[in-house]
Amino acid sequence: MGDMSAMRDAAPPHAARKLKALGELVELRPGWRAGGRTVVWTNGCFDLLHAGHARSLHDARALGDILIVGINSDASVRALKGPSRPLMCEQDRAELLAALADVDYVTVFSEPDPAAALALLQPDIHCKGAEYADGSRPIPERAVVEAYGGEVRFLPLHPGRSTTGLIERLLAGPGASA
Repeated sequence: MGDMSAMRDAAPPHAARKLKALGELVELRPGWRAGGRTVVWTNGCFDLLHAGHARSLHDARALGDILIVGINSDASVRALKGPSRPLMCEQDRAELLAALADVDYVTVFSEPDPAAALALLQPDIHCKGAEYADGSRPIPERAVVEAYGGEVRFLPLHPGRSTTGLIERLLAGPGASA
């Protein structure tokens, strides 16, 4: 996993202040709790940022006071998506997410799922995409979230907007349908 201080040094100031190591966020958590602030977490690879991501992040932000986005490290993305991914390094993915107004903080985690990060941070709400809502796809971190009293919420999907779809259109070349 990348060094968050190196990421902050390379990022513009408006994004750099949002890039935090998980330990830094864990240190801030008691203050948010004491202030009655609802902490929302969502995560993903965010390999090629698109409008579906922006809409989902906005939806997640609307659920609470602080939105933390966890991104999979480069090694974790390769393990999940294959050797040709990620398309952008974790530093660039983190910086792009941090530049978005709806995002309060971005952190990088190395595991294939965010269970360990969630166990440490204990956000009030953990967001997943609606494709998980029917129970047909496992949510390995659900037990962790429910054990500390958190809630799993599902964000609406935005059809036609996916990284895989974008990659397929790019590979198809000019004239491919949008």
